[in-house]
Amino acid sequence: MLNYTPKATELAQLTRWLQVLGHPNRLGIFDLLMGGVQCNCEIHERLGLSLSLISHHMRILEQDGLVVSERDAEDGRWVYYSVDQDALRQLGEALQGFLDAGRIRPRLPCCGPRSCARS
Repeated sequence: MLNYTPKATELAQLTRWLQVLGHPNRLGIFDLLMGGVQCNCEIHERLGLSLSLISHHMRILEQDGLVVSERDAEDGRWVYYSVDQDALRQLGEALQGFLDAGRIRPRLPCCGPRSCARS
């Protein structure tokens, strides 16, 4: 990925995903979902968050495409959440490309006493 240069749209999407996952509760929820499908009650038991707070964070995770939900076929009051695997792949690729150490190039700043040659 030596020639990787993120496009503005890629940076905007990566920024949004990092903002969404930057909240401790959402990151904790996402971490649980990485272990498989979860319902509100399981998230509540494991993280100690209120059901309304979980719903709030799940709405944000869903809106940004990181999580998908599915209502129980027999009882629609139950909602099951899982990580959107396509979005996870995109996030992983974006982070891998953005954080690739091969992108770092040696250079001198063009200011100060050791500045670039002036024309």
